[in-house]
Amino acid sequence: MNGKPRPPRLADIARLAEVSIATVSKAINGKDRVSQATRRRVILAAEQLAYPLADEGPGAATPGGTVGLLTSDLEGRFSLPILKGAEDTFGSGSVSVFLCNARGDAIRERHYVSALLGRKVDAIMVVGSRTDARLPVGQNLPVPVIYVYTPSSDPADCSLTTDNVEAGRLATQHLLDIGRRRIAYITGPHQQQAARDRARGVAEVMQRAGLALEVVTPQGEWSEHWGRIACANMLDRGYQIDAVLCDSDQIARGALDTFRERGIAVPRDVAVIGFDNWDTIVDGTHPKLTSLDMQLDNMGRLAAQMLNAAIKGEPLQPGVMYQHCNVVVRGSTLISI
Repeated sequence: MNGKPRPPRLADIARLAEVSIATVSKAINGKDRVSQATRRRVILAAEQLAYPLADEGPGAATPGGTVGLLTSDLEGRFSLPILKGAEDTFGSGSVSVFLCNARGDAIRERHYVSALLGRKVDAIMVVGSRTDARLPVGQNLPVPVIYVYTPSSDPADCSLTTDNVEAGRLATQHLLDIGRRRIAYITGPHQQQAARDRARGVAEVMQRAGLALEVVTPQGEWSEHWGRIACANMLDRGYQIDAVLCDSDQIARGALDTFRERGIAVPRDVAVIGFDNWDTIVDGTHPKLTSLDMQLDNMGRLAAQMLNAAIKGEPLQPGVMYQHCNVVVRGSTLISI
């Protein structure tokens, strides 16, 4: 053996892109029966392995530019709607998109950033799954970069995230508007920025109304199990409440289960509200859950519009911008007359 490395093969690309060899062949040759997302993943894998591609093939840049979408949570509750909104916006024009999933691995993320720059993308969108600030993907990168949902810790970067303080205000005000005054608050994990921001918004509205929360739970978690336990503890201790504000839809579903088991009618006896407006949960609760919608798809579209403008020469504004949210009212707080 002469020690010379063998050239990459289709099987190597298939392994890296996690698809079949047949799919790799179709993607590289521009066949119709391959989704755009799969085609992008295959082309990026081929580029990483230095597999020769035709200059005008599926991976070639388009006149409108190319954007790298970098995420660490491709199957996550928050990343997917953002990515979908962004892709819809890019797809309506002539911008090509390369989607990379770093899977929470910092080394893999650096590798993807390098690969995207080597691919000569015109801009990069970094999408996270938490609102806690993160370190930048690089300093002085040669292309515009925007951070979505998870903001950058560098104030010189452009970030777009959800306004959880506003969400806390809106949720609490909704409960007050429907006449509830004895409100319990089942919190999420206090070490996460989203929970702290929501608690701040709740406190502001209650203070302005001259009221105090009946119950505030100790540090919790984003789970139905926590919602059931916290709700049962409040009932066992005899708290007289007429509303429960839950820091997530998962928590709210657990609370609804407990009320149903105890024979407490929702919303007649107790109103329940959650956060995130997660379709998987709110559509399956009984009654259907009122929740705060973070407008994640709009966030993705807005970020894409900002990058489109940046590609055309309009600089991104430094600092953190906040996406407005809204209350989606359903049966858990709405009493039919």
